[in-house]
Amino acid sequence: MRRSLILVFSLAIAAAVLFVLLRLLPGDPASALISVGADPEQIAAARRQVGSDLPLFEQFIHFVSSLMRFDLGTSFVSRTSVAAEIAARLAVTVPLTLMAFALAVVIAVPLGIVAAVRADKWYGAAISVVSQLGIAIPVFWVGILLVAVFAVNFRIFPSGGFPPAGWSDPAATLRALALPTITIAIVMAASLLRYVRSATQDVLGSDYLRTARALGSGFAEALVRHGLRNGAVPVVSILGIELATTFLGAVVVERVFTLPGLGSMLLLGIEQRDYPNVQGVLLISTLIVLLVGFVADIIQRLIDPRLRRSKRSEGR
Repeated sequence: MRRSLILVFSLAIAAAVLFVLLRLLPGDPASALISVGADPEQIAAARRQVGSDLPLFEQFIHFVSSLMRFDLGTSFVSRTSVAAEIAARLAVTVPLTLMAFALAVVIAVPLGIVAAVRADKWYGAAISVVSQLGIAIPVFWVGILLVAVFAVNFRIFPSGGFPPAGWSDPAATLRALALPTITIAIVMAASLLRYVRSATQDVLGSDYLRTARALGSGFAEALVRHGLRNGAVPVVSILGIELATTFLGAVVVERVFTLPGLGSMLLLGIEQRDYPNVQGVLLISTLIVLLVGFVADIIQRLIDPRLRRSKRSEGR
């Protein structure tokens, strides 16, 4: 309940800050509806249409009342529902994020454990070096490199775009998302691997693992039975951060691969000064990031009962 209240409060603060920051930008959103050389009457009509002629407080009240009705408004330019447009775009961004996240976890967790357990071997050190290089590489550069190799040279995957039929043609859609997914997964796995390696090293040096070994358990058995659960607590927290980062990173990668996701909607909204679109995308992105952190916090408490006991003791 406490975490739920914090989630709602955080979202309310984020919405208010977002509203204020967008209104502090220079220019008027009505400029998206008028052409060069418009007369004062046309400008005034455009301002009335977008609501920028109202005092800032009235604009904020209208914004909050719309959010209370789960209404993200109507685009100034296309005159379509922002919520409907975001829902259509999430059908690209969310699967891309989840597939990249799953692939990164599959790569990072076993390699991170190997890098920690076999740190004295050449391949353990090599894994650590490669992961450090992966962190330093910009995600858009990885995407461009993959396009050059697998789309231009070998012609295995398309270089960009999204099938007009969308998910009604799963095979074409998965081919279109293959390179973007691999791009995000490579960069994310490099970062996540470092955290898994560090958490595993802490487990290897723990007293409870040495005690389990002294009582007759083999190394693998002691690591699985006693080490994984303890090592998972900090990793789950990092997984939440990485998933949120993956979602935000997908916005950048979508631009590289010309995918019709939230990234292109956000950039187009900024270019056109379409406040409802920009507000809607940023608000939904903030909500998803907060929800990911909320779920990660709950999972941590389910894994480690000590966190639940500490909260109860604080309440007393």
